[in-house]
Amino acid sequence: MSLNTSSSVFLDSVPSNTNRFQVNIINESHDNSAAVSDNTDPPHYEETSFGDEVQNRLRISFRPGNQECYDNFLQNGETTRTDTSFHAYDSHTNTYYLQTFGHNTMDAVPKIEYYRNTGSVSGPKVNRPSLLEIHEQLAKNVTVAPGSADRVANGDGMSSDEQAENKEEEDTSGVVKFGWVKGVLVRCMLNIWGVMLFIRLSWIVGEAGIGLGVIIIGLAVTVTAITGLSTSAIATNGYVRGGGAYYLISRSLGPEFGGSIGLIFAFANAVAVAMYVVGFAETVVDLLKESDSMMVDPTNDIRIIGSITVVILLGISVAGMEWEAKAQVILLIILLIAIANFFIGTVIPSNNEKQSRGFFNYQASIFAENFGPSFTKGEGFFSVFAIFFPAATGILAGANISGDLEDPQDAIPRGTMLAIFITTVAYLGVAICVASCVVRDATGSMNDTITSGINCNGSAACGLGYDFSRCQHEPCQYGLMNNFQVMSMVSGFGPLITAGIFSATLSSALASLVSAPKVFQALCKDNIFKGLQFFAKGYGRNNEPLRGYFLTFVIAMAFILIAELNVIAPIISNFFLASYALINFSCFHASYAKSPGWRPAYGIYNMWVSLFGAVLCCAVMFVINWWAAVITYVIELFLYIYVTYKKPDVNWGSSTQALSYVSALDNALELTTVEDHVKNFRPQCIVLTGAPMTRPALLDITHAFTKNSGLCICCEVFVGPRKLCVKEMNTGMAKKQAWLIKNKVKAFYAAVAADCFRDGVRSLLQASGLGRMKPNTLVIGYKKTWRKAPLTEIENYVGIIHDAFDFEIGVVIVRISQGFDISQVLQVQDELEKLERERLALEATIKDNDCEGASGGIRGLFKKAGKLNISKPTPKKDSSINSIQSMHVGEFNQKLVEASAQFKKKQGKGTIDVWWLFDDGGLTLLIPYILTLRKKWKDCKLRIYVGGKINRIEEEKIAMASLLSKFRIKFADIHIIGDINIKPNKESWKVFEEMTEPYRLHESCKDLPTAEKLKRESPWKITDTELEAVKEKSYRQVRLNELLQEHSRAANLIVLSLPVARKGSISDLLYMTWLEILTKNLPPVLLVRGNHKNVLTFYS
Repeated sequence: MSLNTSSSVFLDSVPSNTNRFQVNIINESHDNSAAVSDNTDPPHYEETSFGDEVQNRLRISFRPGNQECYDNFLQNGETTRTDTSFHAYDSHTNTYYLQTFGHNTMDAVPKIEYYRNTGSVSGPKVNRPSLLEIHEQLAKNVTVAPGSADRVANGDGMSSDEQAENKEEEDTSGVVKFGWVKGVLVRCMLNIWGVMLFIRLSWIVGEAGIGLGVIIIGLAVTVTAITGLSTSAIATNGYVRGGGAYYLISRSLGPEFGGSIGLIFAFANAVAVAMYVVGFAETVVDLLKESDSMMVDPTNDIRIIGSITVVILLGISVAGMEWEAKAQVILLIILLIAIANFFIGTVIPSNNEKQSRGFFNYQASIFAENFGPSFTKGEGFFSVFAIFFPAATGILAGANISGDLEDPQDAIPRGTMLAIFITTVAYLGVAICVASCVVRDATGSMNDTITSGINCNGSAACGLGYDFSRCQHEPCQYGLMNNFQVMSMVSGFGPLITAGIFSATLSSALASLVSAPKVFQALCKDNIFKGLQFFAKGYGRNNEPLRGYFLTFVIAMAFILIAELNVIAPIISNFFLASYALINFSCFHASYAKSPGWRPAYGIYNMWVSLFGAVLCCAVMFVINWWAAVITYVIELFLYIYVTYKKPDVNWGSSTQALSYVSALDNALELTTVEDHVKNFRPQCIVLTGAPMTRPALLDITHAFTKNSGLCICCEVFVGPRKLCVKEMNTGMAKKQAWLIKNKVKAFYAAVAADCFRDGVRSLLQASGLGRMKPNTLVIGYKKTWRKAPLTEIENYVGIIHDAFDFEIGVVIVRISQGFDISQVLQVQDELEKLERERLALEATIKDNDCEGASGGIRGLFKKAGKLNISKPTPKKDSSINSIQSMHVGEFNQKLVEASAQFKKKQGKGTIDVWWLFDDGGLTLLIPYILTLRKKWKDCKLRIYVGGKINRIEEEKIAMASLLSKFRIKFADIHIIGDINIKPNKESWKVFEEMTEPYRLHESCKDLPTAEKLKRESPWKITDTELEAVKEKSYRQVRLNELLQEHSRAANLIVLSLPVARKGSISDLLYMTWLEILTKNLPPVLLVRGNHKNVLTFYS
């Protein structure tokens, strides 16, 4: 839809249409009160006001017209259209609107730009307005950059992302891009047609015969065709960037496979340059031998010619892709002429010389004789196949320059598959034709003619007037099996075949010389191998990898100096086959993972065919050369392990990730069909850590008994206004989960926004988990500051314990002497880091100013500033909590930091004292047992404390030992405590009374009306009635602390049965007092209460 260019829509122009609205730019100093305000001209309506520093204002105003149009224009900050808003002749065929659809609203219309560079490590990304931006209320004051009003008024505003994209388009305006013919078809044909076509195909069909020869070609083509189909499927499943095979594999299977095979594939292409150049040099040396023009000796001549050739090829490549493409086209023309020259030669009547060398034109007898195999000593089907297969490789030559293609999604499938078809037809045609014209053995002597019709040895040559029977007893120089230059002999003009050999070798070398740096550059850009970032840099508009070109040149030169083709070829073929195998496996894996993101536009593929292709590639690797295959797999495995260990920070949405999800989903669903069994119980914990980094000790102790065995969810509740809480929660989710991953904590992070803390925890207790993987244990830190906390916090704290029991979830309360919350220390750390950054920035500024070529006075001024005594705090080595110890944050914070790291350390020889006072199903016993299995706690022994009768201590000790042995839980000692129920001493009881005193009501010493009034005013206080009713329980808590002080003061950890407060009977403050007196002045304590369902069993 185009904008109306009439004067009615230009800014500040008088409209001819009296009912139209328009956008005016008015100056900030304009007097708004001066606006015309009669009944026919409503006052100017300002939709948005800007900051004072903005000189212009954007105003939407109405010119004289219908008042109803003005009233209906804005509702809730959005434009609305009514039947009276526009003239009757307004329609979609006439452009009278101020802006086209999608430009007069923040809600974006579908655009391809929003889907580009998603998850990419490079390239600008255009972002659509977030849901928050279009969902939240419009801000009353919006600041607009000066000069932007005109663009906004006309709907021409451009976001920074759009500007970045336009800049990218401008930068790439001169880039050379290739279509499917020049970019893919030509390259693939040249790379597939190698020297084998001219000097080995005749020997292959001589050994295997036409029948098996066709099967050998068909088997090789099957491998490449399946790989081509898989490549096409992957290439059409989204936009393909530069990197060829590496890009396809890495984005499908992930950086581990992509990084390992990418390095191998780039190296293979670099060595392939040497292989093709050496093949070219060998042909030239043979010509020099024939003309007796050797320079030194055959080996050194190959080195000299190869070195000169690779330098020339490097010059063509560095000159740019456009020159390289032109050279490839010229080489293809020469190659096609050479192939046509061969077919023409087959129909030109042979002379006596050629007949003596075994060429008789097309003969049915020769076809029949050559149809079956005739393997010489040491040769067989697979050995001949191994020699031919390298002639079928090269199908990725087009994909390797995917970044230089106009439309890779169309060019790669079309060009690759057509190239495979054309080259296959050529191979089959040459093989059948040469085997129909030339006999297997010939002497080359014209004296071996015989009278036609005389029966000599029954061969086809006998019927054609030649007797080559002596070739059965002595070696001959001619024929399919003896002469590698058969195609040159058969052709119409022999030198053209030599030119074809030159063209085939040089074109393949040039294609490999271009492919290797392109693939290597893409690998280096992804920064999977940190030390290779140097080679990621590109030059010029085409982003040419000049550094990669010279590295490839060095590698190629090193292998050229070997000057032995048979040494280079085997490993190269295996490297290429490894790439083909992974491409096929990538296609299978992506299909098998059933990811919604796998929807290739090229539908002619099958996942099982791709899997067959991958297996076939692996088998062919061993057929060609088993030791080279082993070397390839060892190198690939090493690189895979290295990349896996380094864990590169990339996310490409690989099929490995998709399959992990499918596997996890299937397993979770399968778990739902399995009934719970006590033998399979494992602690699955919700840990109220808040932000995980603020309570590391609480997370560490929980992680110690859930790592690799149970679920651990770090939970945070955001309390406050819903809008602010949700925003804060959403912005921190990924960061906090990333912190867990970075610190190698196997846990999930979950958060909720709620009106109060208890409601949030209640939601987490009910909704967390998935299927059978639902939490069964709540882990919380002890509220150390409860006596200073507001009453609502205490009610919420005790309330979540009640809620957990209501949901039949066990509870673990962890107490350490210094508490868990280190958020203050983290704030100090952030401040110190901020100061350090400011100091470094100041030093950099001073240094820059000292280096400026300014006047002496100015330099002197900055030199004085440079002598300021800027303190340098100890640099931060890592982000762990331990690094804070070197900072001056006060003695208290130092102790807090040390306490927060106590569970990270290896616990020395000591004990874990388990006070299993009440049977909760065994959770109190299971958790410490799991701890003893961990590396950090394995030196700690279990000591079990249980209550009992004084007169039955030995019997109960034996009974408990028997029970523990049936549970298969090792222990160091068992203690039966027979004096738990005696009264505590007076000093301990006095401490308890002092704790409860501030919270007591003391209603018993008041008259009844006063007492009732006090209860109404302070229902949260501890009444005398309540205190008296649970006096025995209070005695028990105080007495237990005495016993803990006596027996377990030196323990590394105490695990103790958590007392349960009956709802409606025990007040929150009294319960907190119990917990306080119970765990006071002790080592780290775990108060544990299971859900009273068995978690231990002695049945097998």
